[in-house]
Amino acid sequence: MGEVKTMNTNFTALTIELVVGFIALLLLTKITGKTQITQLTPFDFISALIIGELVGNAMYNIEIGVNYVLYAIFLWGSLTYLVEWITLKWKKTRGLIEGVPSIVVHRGIIDRKQLKKNRLDLNQLQHLLRDKGVFSMQEVEYAILESNGKVNVLKKFPYQEATKNDIQIKGPSTSLPIAVISDGEWIDENVRQTKYSKQYYIEVLQKHGLNVSHIIFGEWIENQPLYIQINHHPFVKKIEL
Repeated sequence: MGEVKTMNTNFTALTIELVVGFIALLLLTKITGKTQITQLTPFDFISALIIGELVGNAMYNIEIGVNYVLYAIFLWGSLTYLVEWITLKWKKTRGLIEGVPSIVVHRGIIDRKQLKKNRLDLNQLQHLLRDKGVFSMQEVEYAILESNGKVNVLKKFPYQEATKNDIQIKGPSTSLPIAVISDGEWIDENVRQTKYSKQYYIEVLQKHGLNVSHIIFGEWIENQPLYIQINHHPFVKKIEL
């Protein structure tokens, strides 16, 4: 009986620590911002590993309680937030903490000094270029190694893609597509970004014998019909607004 009671106590403590840790990490992500995921600089990557290790060890060590989990997350989150604040406040610290972009190919010539400085060999450079759809070094005019380890490429003129402006084709202004219906429900926030009210959309759908519950996806683009995909029918439909 004693062993069963101890096991139940351990499961209860683990459950509490997991829930508290999950909520705390969620709040930490919201507070520190999306740059933790989208930019993923070396500092961000190491920071994510360490906070994961701290929380993981705390959760699976019976002798460590919830207080330790919260303290670890709070302290590391505070330090991360402080670093982000410093880089926003003083521009000179950004290069030291976040790193500085390096031009590894300059006017078609590979800069070996920059490669060596960033501990990047030619095979790795070619791999990064292929990720950008560049399979020949002859196409590259400039290549910049960003602080997050990715390479951005400016191709030589003959290899650059022609734009509509280059071939003097004029067209209508571009409008951002906005999803107004998803899985049979209105996305109210998105509907408000269009020039029609929710009630107007409802009335238009009713004229075609449709209800929002019939639609798996609906998309609005300015000056175009409403694009919808019907839930239980394998076809799409465009409705004039």
